[in-house]
Amino acid sequence: MNRPLSGLKPASFPALRSIGALMLREMVATYGRNPGGYVWAVLEPIGTIAIFALGFSLFIHKPPLGSDFLLFFATGFLPFSMYLSISTKVQLALRYSLPLLNYPRVVWIDAVIARLALAVITDLTVMFIVLSTLIWLGRDQMLLDFAPMLTGLGMIVIGATGIGLINGLLAGLVPIWPTLWNIINRPIFLASGVLFLFDSMPSVAQDFLWWNPLLQAISEFRSGFYSGYDPDFISLPYVFGVTMVLLTMGLLVMRKWHKIALER
Repeated sequence: MNRPLSGLKPASFPALRSIGALMLREMVATYGRNPGGYVWAVLEPIGTIAIFALGFSLFIHKPPLGSDFLLFFATGFLPFSMYLSISTKVQLALRYSLPLLNYPRVVWIDAVIARLALAVITDLTVMFIVLSTLIWLGRDQMLLDFAPMLTGLGMIVIGATGIGLINGLLAGLVPIWPTLWNIINRPIFLASGVLFLFDSMPSVAQDFLWWNPLLQAISEFRSGFYSGYDPDFISLPYVFGVTMVLLTMGLLVMRKWHKIALER
């Protein structure tokens, strides 16, 4: 009789089932109860991009890159929107899944991974639909380079996850923190290169803005769409270093104090 191999024991399957169930619950709660469902996830960024493009086209005859205002703002707004979406969903992961965390098979990291995975899948899908449509309808001849696109998105996902974890704990300890963070995020939008290029800013502003890793990540992503744009100010070791520090800090503090945050 052959003995079963102990290495094939499905020890991780309960965690995968928990994450899958949490993702389905999130999909139904977020999109299943609204008329149109996932359609609004696509229409909302399109509306925002169109408003920005129309507003700036009234004052500026040509965007900083290319000739299509819609595509230029989309390549800045969509990665910034991904940062907001991931950080917010990870921040609220424990509170959203609080009733399910009473079950012994559901742990805090399951809730975080489920919301993170669904946010990434949704944002990437929306990004693909919107950008593909704009490129198809646009006038610019695009020579796409997927390496900087994926690099920029990778930096955004890592950093946003770390920020979400840290904010999740702070929100549990300091109830007013989410309001304060929303206020802080408003100037971050302006300082992240969504509406302008780092290269076009005065040197005094560049010395300050360079330290914003989100600006460098968005610039890296945007360079994949414009072959003539070479953002040589980007430091990949710096951005990946900052984002990995944020992620490590977030995992450590949440692992140690997540129960305190849940109790508050």
